[in-house]
Amino acid sequence: MAVTQEHMAANGSRRLTPQEIADTLRARIRTGVLRPGERLPTQAELAGEFGVERGAVRQALRVLQGDGLLAGVSKGSPPRVAEPQPAWQREDPQPTMVALAPRLTEAFSAPHVRIDAVCLTAQSLIPALGEALRLVHEGRLHPERIDARVLLPSRDINLAFPVSVDAGSEEDEAVHQRWLAMRNAQGQVLQYNLQALRGTHDIDVHVTFRALPFTPPVKLYLLNGEEALFAHYMITRREEPTDQGTLEMYDTLGSESLLFSFEKRAGQRDAAFVEQSQKWFDALWETISTDLTLS
Repeated sequence: MAVTQEHMAANGSRRLTPQEIADTLRARIRTGVLRPGERLPTQAELAGEFGVERGAVRQALRVLQGDGLLAGVSKGSPPRVAEPQPAWQREDPQPTMVALAPRLTEAFSAPHVRIDAVCLTAQSLIPALGEALRLVHEGRLHPERIDARVLLPSRDINLAFPVSVDAGSEEDEAVHQRWLAMRNAQGQVLQYNLQALRGTHDIDVHVTFRALPFTPPVKLYLLNGEEALFAHYMITRREEPTDQGTLEMYDTLGSESLLFSFEKRAGQRDAAFVEQSQKWFDALWETISTDLTLS
């Protein structure tokens, strides 16, 4: 692999930390720039590329070894990128609010960030993007373009959920309006947070929403065409206090739903899931979905 001077220094003379070096190398592994079985450059080459001492490089390599991404770090020759673990050895699925943020942060390491999402609202996306946006503002991540496409249920359909426990009652409309207000407000916040990067960092940002004619029973996030994150919406009965009393509804525990990760680099089975999920999303986007204005 040819080394470059892209990370010689940040903010003038400031040297990168071992964690920052590890984050950059991790992104190269995740995006396929460094492939399983491939040797990394020597410690001397990496030190020259990042403008640091070899000790900082060694610390970064140990971090990646601890994450299971490198093999043979302690040997004399440069370490190799570790082969992907079998599915049964990979980390267990975690709740959406835990698992989504680090995946989005890694996705923002790519020059062209692509996020496709099918969900009920943008409730999970907004906090999950917080760390990635913070690192962009700190100058530690440098995407050149961000494309976000989000499929949300149409305001004009009868949702499967959330719905009033007492079907057909006057509460049905109140539950629907509550969901609609959340859908619109959260979508607007997501759009604002991403598009703000145009003015602050001159990043080419495009955020688009389209409306689905059905209630998605699952949530799906596709990141850079390389990873699919999938979770079931779990329905529960709960109460929501309002000025007029209490709304009893069947609603989702979206942020608590377990998120399952499928990565192209993890093998043929995962790669097929990612590719088919992307085709499914693209088909919905291009056929039965309609323009959506968040208002």
